Amino acid sequence: MVAEARNGRRPRVVIVGAGFAGYECARTLAKKSRGAAEIVLINPNDYFLYLPLLPEVSAGILEPRRVSVSLTGTLPDVRLVLGQVGGVDLDRRRVEYTDPEGRTGSLGYDRLVLTVGSVNKLLPIPGVAEHAHGFRGMPEALYLRDHMTRQIELAGAAEDPAERAARMTFVVVGAGYTGTEVAAHGVTFTRSLARRNAGLRGEPQPRWILLDLADRVLPELDHRLSRTAHRVLSKRGVEIRTKTSVKEATSEGVLLDDGTTVDTRSLIWCVGVRPDPLVESLGLPTERGRLCVDEFLAVPGHPEVLACGDAAAVPDLTRPGETTPMTAQHAQRQGKVAAHNVAASYGQGEPRAYKHHDLGFMVDLGGVQAAANPLHVPLSGPVANAVTRGYHLMAMPGNRVRVAADWLLDAALPRQGVQLGLVRSWSVPLDTAAPELARIPADEQTAAGESGTTGEPGGSQGPGESTGPKDRPEAAGQRPDGPRKAEGT
Repeated sequence: MVAEARNGRRPRVVIVGAGFAGYECARTLAKKSRGAAEIVLINPNDYFLYLPLLPEVSAGILEPRRVSVSLTGTLPDVRLVLGQVGGVDLDRRRVEYTDPEGRTGSLGYDRLVLTVGSVNKLLPIPGVAEHAHGFRGMPEALYLRDHMTRQIELAGAAEDPAERAARMTFVVVGAGYTGTEVAAHGVTFTRSLARRNAGLRGEPQPRWILLDLADRVLPELDHRLSRTAHRVLSKRGVEIRTKTSVKEATSEGVLLDDGTTVDTRSLIWCVGVRPDPLVESLGLPTERGRLCVDEFLAVPGHPEVLACGDAAAVPDLTRPGETTPMTAQHAQRQGKVAAHNVAASYGQGEPRAYKHHDLGFMVDLGGVQAAANPLHVPLSGPVANAVTRGYHLMAMPGNRVRVAADWLLDAALPRQGVQLGLVRSWSVPLDTAAPELARIPADEQTAAGESGTTGEPGGSQGPGESTGPKDRPEAAGQRPDGPRKAEGT
């Protein structure tokens, strides 16, 4: 890379976000620059989250660190800045951020790559924001694992049959990739917990309901894969209700749009995602909330700024007139192209237009079941499961041996059904702009004592559970004395 001097120093490339796009961009650019450029990665956490395996964390198959790949450990030539970016000054070429201790700071840049990803998609349905929880980050997965375990334990101790049934009922809204995998793994996990609970012997199995407005499970996939998933879930007892959604959520359950009322304490929201709110704050042209870019991933009018992944509306050259879907497969490859184009802007190589034909999709259905179409060859059952797990091991940038070891242990040993209570329900609200961060109270003593109690041991909350205080300054890193200033350059 040819260094473009600015004030006698190396050019600085700032990458915002360490998801699939950001991580791949940082890794590729570090290899290409070989120290000629300063590469700075700003991310709230010090790890890259391998999101496709998150349902296995919530189901107790994988430990959280297995799907959390260290950024400093795998990107030794990239400077990591821990922080949540709150704004970008495009004229001054500066990025404003808040670090985990609440201090504000800013960084100047010569090139900026925005890979801020996405957050939970919200719909104007009464009660959903208050009583549902999403599934976009590690805190939400850890909360769900604790919550499922706790509900089974509370059901075993309940004397009221109606309460017991409600606590053993789990409603998942959204039958796409995430919702299908959460339901597939969740039903297996909760039933294994119920079998070992003395208070639930002779009781019906935990009830799982999967809802979607579409006419089938996995509507974005081939009909054969959809039928495979439907068959596996139905065999496990999951109630699949298509062309159905939630009309209202309350503290005691949900009202469906077909008039049915379901008593439950667990509403899991997997209806999709929307771009990170940072995109809207930039004041630049967007398409369906995603930042408009050209085929070279550059932002029109700002050639020094590139964007890719879920936050960018990247033209799909394989399907003229459309944009690439918000998938990890596209994000990872766009990150690599962004790195090449940043290098090209300094004279190393020629810019590349992003063009990628998808290689197929894979859905892990738990146990030895999966639905996959690698290279568009439809597979199901153990063969699909082997291909799916093989692909994940190949795609992960680290922790492969540990992940494989956890899979082997899960096949041989019963899962550990314990709830640690470290992530409280109010720490993972559905409407958060940062699902990768658990919200922290401004005053821990106040958090423990204000309002007297939380709904469950450990503070887990769902429909029907008491809530923790809602009016605290709980933004990640916020402190009683307000944010402090961090030194930036």
